Amino acid sequence: METTQRQTYLDWLRIISIIGVLFFHSAMPFVAEDGWHIKNDQTSNLMMESNHFLHLFRMPLLFFISGTVSYYMMQRRSTLNFIGLRFRRLFIPLLVGMFIIVPPQIYMERIAHGYQGSYWHFYASVFNFVPYPKGSFSWHHLWFIAYLFIYDLIFAPAFAWMVSPKSEGFKRSLTFLARGKWVYVLALPGILWFTFTSWDLPETNDLIHDGSYFIYWLLFVLAGFICILQPKLMDSLERNRHFALAIGFLSLITWEVMRWNGIEPEHPGWPFQYIGFSYAFTALRPTIAWGWVLALVGYGKCYLNRPHKTLNYLNQAVYPFYILHQTVIVLIAYYIVQTQNESILSKYIYTVGITFFVTTLTYHLFIKPYALTRFLFGMKPLGKNQEVRVKNQDSSVASNPRVGESLAV
Repeated sequence: METTQRQTYLDWLRIISIIGVLFFHSAMPFVAEDGWHIKNDQTSNLMMESNHFLHLFRMPLLFFISGTVSYYMMQRRSTLNFIGLRFRRLFIPLLVGMFIIVPPQIYMERIAHGYQGSYWHFYASVFNFVPYPKGSFSWHHLWFIAYLFIYDLIFAPAFAWMVSPKSEGFKRSLTFLARGKWVYVLALPGILWFTFTSWDLPETNDLIHDGSYFIYWLLFVLAGFICILQPKLMDSLERNRHFALAIGFLSLITWEVMRWNGIEPEHPGWPFQYIGFSYAFTALRPTIAWGWVLALVGYGKCYLNRPHKTLNYLNQAVYPFYILHQTVIVLIAYYIVQTQNESILSKYIYTVGITFFVTTLTYHLFIKPYALTRFLFGMKPLGKNQEVRVKNQDSSVASNPRVGESLAV
C-alpha cells in the first residue's frame, strides 16, 4: 500500500531542522577554529563542540526529509511537470538568493576586513561572476537548495517510475528490508562512501570540488524517497527507533572520547599505524549521522504524527525563513561582535533572538501576503479564495499531501 497522505511528523521534523540551522548559524561567529564571515574576538571551544554535533546530522536530516517531499510532489505529475515545479520552487529562489539575499553577507564580511566602499559599489562586482571568496558571486548557505535541485533533475525519471504502477514489483521487494533491522542496510552505501572518499575530498559546498559530500547528501535524499515509497520501511524505523538511537549515541560517545583524548588520525597521539584503523575512525562520523537521522525519523513518526492548527503556517514560513536567516545573522553579528564587556553567551542569545524576530516579521509582513514575493521565495501561489480557506481550515488538513507543497524543500 502506497503512502498517499502527507505525514505530519515529516513536516514537524523539517521545522525542527530549520530551527536547528538557526541555532547552528547563530553560533558560528563565536565558535573556535571554524572560520566564518563574521567572527567575535573571543571564541568558545565548547560552542564549537555543540556545532560539530549539530553538523553531523542537521543537513542529513534535511536531505532525508527532502527526499520524502520529492515523493509527494511527484504524485500525479509527469517527469516534466515535476521538473517544472522544482524549477519554480528551487531554482527561482536560488537565483533570488544569489543576487539579492547573499550579497549583503559578502559585503558585511568585506567591510569587517577593511573594505570602505558603498554597498552599491560593491554590488556591481557580483556581476563579474567571480566565485567567492575571490569574487562576490556565491550561493553561501543556499548550496542546499542548489544541490537538491540538481538531485531532483537527475533522478526525476527514476522518481516518476518508482511512484508509477510499473514499479509494483520493486516496491514489494522493499518489504524485505522492513523485516527485523534490515532497514538499516540503507545506511551502508553512505557510510562506506564517506569513509573512503572524505579524506581526499573534503566538504566545500561549491559543487565542483565537492565530490564526496555531493554523493553523501544524495544518498540521504534517496533513502528518504525509498522509505516513504514503501510505508513498511517507515514502520520499521518507528519500531526500531531505540536501536538507531543506541547506534547513534554509542558512535558519538566513541568519536568524542577519542577526539578529546587526541586519539584521531593525523594527531600525534594516534597510536595505530594500520590504515584500516583510520578508516574505522572515519566511519564513525557517517554512522553517527545515519543513526541520529533514522532515530529522529522513527521517534518523529511515533510522537509527532499529529496535526496542529499552526502547522500550515509554519510549513509555509520555514522555507523563506531558511533563505533569509543567515543574511540576518551576518548583518546583526557584524554589530554584536563589536560590543564590549558582553559574554559570548549573551551575544549568542541575542543573535538567536533578534534573528528569529527580524526574519519572522520579514516573512509575515513582506513575503507571505504578496504574490510576487511568494513566487520569488518558492512558495505556492495563494489566491483570495485560498486565503479564506487557509484561515478557516481545521488542523486535519495538515495531513493532506497538497498542503505540504507550500514548502519547496
